[in-house]
Parts: sequence; C-alpha cells; structure tokens
Amino acid sequence: MTIDTGAGSRATSPAGAARALDLLDGPVTDTTLRRYLEGIPGVDAVGLEQRAGGLGTRSIKTTSKAWALDRIIELVDLTTLEGADTPGKVRSLVAKALNPDPSDATCPRVAAVCVYGDLVGTAVEALGASHAPRARAAGHGPGIAVAAVATAFPSGRASLAIKLADVADAVAAGADEIDMVIDRGAFLSGRYSQVFDEIVAVKDACRRPDGDDAHLKVILEVGELSTYDAVRRASWLSILAGADFIKTSTGKVPRAASLPMTLLMLEVVRDWYQMTGEQVGVKPAGGIRTSKDAIKYLVTVAETAGEEWLQPHLFRFGASSLLNDVLLQRQKISTGHYSGADYVTID
Repeated sequence: MTIDTGAGSRATSPAGAARALDLLDGPVTDTTLRRYLEGIPGVDAVGLEQRAGGLGTRSIKTTSKAWALDRIIELVDLTTLEGADTPGKVRSLVAKALNPDPSDATCPRVAAVCVYGDLVGTAVEALGASHAPRARAAGHGPGIAVAAVATAFPSGRASLAIKLADVADAVAAGADEIDMVIDRGAFLSGRYSQVFDEIVAVKDACRRPDGDDAHLKVILEVGELSTYDAVRRASWLSILAGADFIKTSTGKVPRAASLPMTLLMLEVVRDWYQMTGEQVGVKPAGGIRTSKDAIKYLVTVAETAGEEWLQPHLFRFGASSLLNDVLLQRQKISTGHYSGADYVTID
C-alpha cells in the first residue's frame, strides 16, 4: 500500500500508516494534517497540571509498594547513551540488566537495554540466550530486548537517507526496538507531512524478512516542543504515522519527562484506543531518578490508560540511575534498613 503525500512522492506505508487515511479528508498533506491536528481541542493547562498533581500525591500501602518496585524494574529500559560508551560498558550494563540484584534471586529483570546503534551487536552478544527473540524461541519467556536510538539521535538533523541507514544498520545488528527522534524544526514550522513521511519510512525500515519487525518508539522531545498543545498534536501525528510507542524525550535537553506531559500523552493513547481499539505505548524518559517519582507514574498510567498498560509492551521508563534507587528501596522493604552506597553498581 502507498500513501499519496501530495508532494509528487509516494511513501511506502506499513499497515499502521493506513490509520491516517481513515481520519483525514483527503490525501496526507500539510493541509489535511493541519486541518486535523489543529482541530483537536486545546489543552486546559491548569486542569492538566491539577490532575497530574493530584495523581502524584496518591499514597500506596507497603504491600503494594513491594509490587510496584518489582513492576518498575520490569518496565525499565536500562540505558547508556554517552559519547564515551564502550563495548565493556555495554557488557556491564547487560550484566546488570540480567541480574539487577545478585544478592536476591527473586529480583526481576528489566525490559530492555537501550544503546547507540553501533553497540547493538555487543548488547545482543552479551545477552546470549536471554536476548528476547532467542528466549521466546526457546520458550523461556519474553527475554530482554535491545533498543537502539537512531535517526541522528538526539538532534534528528540529518537527511532521510542517513536516518534510514542508521535504522537499517541497527535492525540488521539485532535491535528489537528503534527509538527515533522527530524533526522538531519541521514540526514547529508546520511541515507536518514531512514528519509524517519520515515516521512512515522509519517504520518501514524496522521490517525484517521473517516478520519479527522491530518496534518503533517515536521521541517527541517535549522540552523543545514546549507547549502542551504542540505535544498533543505531535502525539497524534506520531500515532497516525504508525508509532508503536510515543516517548517524551531524548534525555539530552534540560526539560525532559514530567508527570503532566506524560499524563497528556497517556490521554492521547487512551483516546486512540477508545476510538480504534489499537493500543499504543508510552515511554517517559529523562529525569526520573527515584522510586517515589516512578510510582507516581505507575499510578498515573493505571488511572488514565488503565492497569492493562502496566506491561512492558505498553509502558516503559527510559532510565539509567532509577534502577539503583529501586534496588535500595526493595532491600529496605526486605531487611528493614537501607544498605550502604556500595550495595548497587554505579552506572
């Protein structure tokens, strides 16, 4: 199937991008996308922040907290995205993903490790039989996925050909998930069809001949979109183009994930589900460092999209230091006291 972009080109469309044809009155162009996106009601900022504030004050019982801490671990994309990353650092990250707390065999594993594309092969090799496709094939559960940031992360400032090559390299190396960044300049300039076409093309590049396609997370970079209205429109645009997840941030700008922004995105995926029956995931990333904050997000997910979203295929935390705090809190519940600073590894 193809989608007419209205600009003389035709972009290959995976099934997800066909979503747009059912909602737009005409071909996918800047005009039709603008008409649709700008027709979405504006965000009541005061109401949104009040709802987020109320959800953030909920308290949970100790027994529920133990469950919540384990669930947070199971929803973590354990991440290293530094220019100084080495194969050795990635292997250490994988070791922690496989066995977060060596002193406690009941501690669950994380959902995924997230690395730059050139280190995907290292992560896949280090995971071995625990890599998600191998674990599923052997009947050992979902395993741990490998996520790769791509499309000229974090800026997104590159030609489409380079972005697609970036994705293709990561998928060929074994990436199970691709975290792409949208062109924020194009979006803020109103070039909605350009952003749409890039997401469609990246989704297509996530395909594999065996049908075990990589899942696509679309990073909005909410700190650069700035307004709630822009984030809502970008969320809808990403879903229309075929995103499996919408993600708040790269973690590379000062304003990253926040509870109100995440609540807003959860409301979008809830509304999309109610309208179409299709489930899309949400991933807040950047700045979530403590168990206390992460639990607020769990409550917000359950109260907004529903408890069904508290699963790795529908919700993730993009995090590096969060896991350490969760492990310390788990140990406190288990023993009644906090361990010293050397109880967890320094990432």
